[in-house]
Amino acid sequence: MAKRSIRFGVIGCGLMGREFASAVGRWCHLLDLDFEPQIVAACDTNLAAAQWFRDQIASVRLVTTDYRDLLNETQVEAIYCAVPHNLHAQLYIDIIEAGKHLMGEKPFGIDLQANQAILEAVTRHPEVLVRCSSEFPFHPGAYRIGQWMREGRFGRIIEVEAGFWHSSDLNPQKPINWKRRCETNGEYGCMGDLGMHVVHMPLRFGWKPRNVRALLSKIVKERPDRSGAMVPCETWDNAVLACEASVDGQEFPMLLSMKRIAPGHANTWFIRIAGTALSAEFSTRNPKQLAWMPYTPGGDQVWQVADVPYQSAYPAITGSIFEFGFSDSILQMWAAFCDELVNGQGMRQPFYCATPEETAESHRLFTAALESHRSGQVVTIA
Repeated sequence: MAKRSIRFGVIGCGLMGREFASAVGRWCHLLDLDFEPQIVAACDTNLAAAQWFRDQIASVRLVTTDYRDLLNETQVEAIYCAVPHNLHAQLYIDIIEAGKHLMGEKPFGIDLQANQAILEAVTRHPEVLVRCSSEFPFHPGAYRIGQWMREGRFGRIIEVEAGFWHSSDLNPQKPINWKRRCETNGEYGCMGDLGMHVVHMPLRFGWKPRNVRALLSKIVKERPDRSGAMVPCETWDNAVLACEASVDGQEFPMLLSMKRIAPGHANTWFIRIAGTALSAEFSTRNPKQLAWMPYTPGGDQVWQVADVPYQSAYPAITGSIFEFGFSDSILQMWAAFCDELVNGQGMRQPFYCATPEETAESHRLFTAALESHRSGQVVTIA
């Protein structure tokens, strides 16, 4: 099968940039696709980080510390950009204006104003595919819940809970980094870094929060810098957002949580949906398990729990009896982006990556959450 090769540049060659490189290296893991990504350029202000790409990937021809070199390179047609939040607006807009397709990291701007500027660039360039990174809905259990939602199997929604929890920040000796500073991460704190993962599926299902009462926590007030001196830790560690949502004229409560300090949780993403005809739960803490409870009036209320097979959006060589992991969800997300880039609305499966419009919804929510915490009141989301 002849494959359409998509030539990528990477801006920001840290953890997630290398995860993309790994996904490209594992592309043969996916079956019967007519497209494949190829990394041809890498950029990072730390030249050694960019040089890693040249050392590891034979197709990389350009390594630079200036992202504009990638924008001027005719061989680069798409870019993955993974940089601190304060750089999103300038870089994302420049990438879009250069006519390069973009997969960008969340939250798509350090604040609402930056996000709006990015969305204006997206509107000016409808020929450019722009998506936001969010991989957890591609876990088989989460993907199955998405299928059930598209089939309308839940009936009337009773309530929804979704969250993304970390635990490494429980250690007060963990050195400070850019995500703990408002200048680089933004006032959203954990909401900016974790929030899009939490709201991706609810927003895709049309569950838009109408209002929010937010409880934000700063738990570790200072951390050591590189010299060992203690410096202020400025951003919110944890956020709990109690929302009223609605869909098709039906209102229901939705509880959203983003936590950097959730003792014992190492990258736990979850979603729980209670409905009148079907309820379901999935968590990456037990990534093989999916729980669901179908219900008919007058019938028994019995929860079922089963190991879900290795079966996500795109078929892979792995047998169905084996486990699905984080790197597999990254690979599936990238398959969805490349599929949409090449095939548009004719992509092979219906779950596309997070959209700029969904990032805008998340910014309106997080901005209202900041106001709610300051005022101690429920805030209507504009």
